Amino acid sequence: MKKSLLALAVLGAFAGAAQAQSSVTIYGIVDTGVVYTSKAVNTATGNTGSKFSLNSGIIQGSRIGFKGVEDLGGGLSAVFNLETGFNNDNGALNGQDAGSTNLFRRKSVVGLAGGFGSVLVGRQTDFADTISAYTSVNDFGGVTGAVGHNLDRLEGTRTNNSISYTTANLSGFTGNLIYGFGETAGQTSAGQSFGIGGKYDNGPLGLGINYYQSKQGATPSDTSLITATSSTTGAAQAGNSALKSLNIVASYQFGPARVYGNYSRVKQDLNTTSPATVAAATLGSANKVDVYELGTAYSLSPSLKLLGAVTHSRADFNSSAKGKLTQISLGTDYWLSKRTDLYAFVANVRATNMTNTGVFGDATGSATVGNPSDSQTAVAVGIRHKF
Repeated sequence: MKKSLLALAVLGAFAGAAQAQSSVTIYGIVDTGVVYTSKAVNTATGNTGSKFSLNSGIIQGSRIGFKGVEDLGGGLSAVFNLETGFNNDNGALNGQDAGSTNLFRRKSVVGLAGGFGSVLVGRQTDFADTISAYTSVNDFGGVTGAVGHNLDRLEGTRTNNSISYTTANLSGFTGNLIYGFGETAGQTSAGQSFGIGGKYDNGPLGLGINYYQSKQGATPSDTSLITATSSTTGAAQAGNSALKSLNIVASYQFGPARVYGNYSRVKQDLNTTSPATVAAATLGSANKVDVYELGTAYSLSPSLKLLGAVTHSRADFNSSAKGKLTQISLGTDYWLSKRTDLYAFVANVRATNMTNTGVFGDATGSATVGNPSDSQTAVAVGIRHKF
C-alpha cells in the first residue's frame, strides 16, 4: 500500500512538472455593432438608399484561438497558434478563400522560439499586420479597410504555405522575413511570395517599414491573389509579379495624444487593362495605388479615447484615368473594463473618378462622375469583448 502511494506521488510530481513546462491558452474576441449606411446600393433594384444592419467584426474580426508553448529546455520552446474567424451576427465562419472551407483561416502556425527570436511555419500574416499598430487600424480596425488598408495589407492579409523568422527585440528593433511557397512542380517562382520588415520602439516613438511581393500561380501563397478564377489566371500568368506593397509608418505619443502618419504604395502589375467605365474602376483594378494617412487618438481619461483619421488613396488605371478616395473617420472608444469596450464611429468616404465601394463594403452604385452617390456616410455603434 505504501509503495503504491509512493508511486502515485512520484507520478503526480512528474505530471505536475510536465504541466508546468507547457501551457495552452484559449482566447478570442467578439465584436458586433449596429451600422447605418447612407446611399448603399440595392443589388436587386439597382437603386440606392439608407441601410441598417448588424455587423460582426467592426474593429477586430470576431475570432476564437488556441495558442500553446512547451519549454524544451536551454531557452528553447515549441509554440503553436490556431485561430479561426466567425461572424457573430449569424454564427458562420468568416472570410473563407474562394472555393475553400478552411477552418483556421486567420492563423495556423507551429514553430520554435528562443533567444534568437522565432521561426513559424503555416498560414500567417506578413509584418504589415504587426506595424499596423502605428496606424488607424489600431483604433478603427475595419472602418478604414476599404479606403486602402485592405489593399496595402495593413488590415492583415494571410500567406499560405509560408515560413517566417522574427528576431528577438534588439534594443527596440525587431525584424522579420517571410517566404511563401507556390508549390508548383517545375516552376519555383509560380505563386511564391516574400517579404521583409522591421519596427523600432523607443519610448513614445514607434517606426515601422515593410515590403511584400507576390507572384501569380495556380496555387498562389498570397491569399489576396486567390479568386474564383485563380486557376485560369494563375496558369496564364504563372511566375509573373502580381503585387508589390511598401508600407512606411510612424507614431508618437505626446502626453495624452498619440499622433500617427503612414504611407503605402501598392503596384498590381497584372492589371494592364483600363476599366471601361468609372463604375468598373476600383482599388482592386488599379495598376498603382498610393495611400496616405494622418490620425490621432486622444485619451480624455484612462478609459475614454477620442479618435480621428484622414485616409486618402490615389489610384492609376494604366492610362490617363486616375481616381481618388478620401475618408474622414471620427470616433470614441470607452473601456468598461480591461476586456470590454463600447465604441461609436462615423465615417464619410468620397470617390472621384472611380466607384465608391463604401465604408463597410456597401457600394454606392454610382456609375458617372459627379453622381451624388460618390459620397457615403456610415455610422457604427457597438461592443467588443476579449477573453
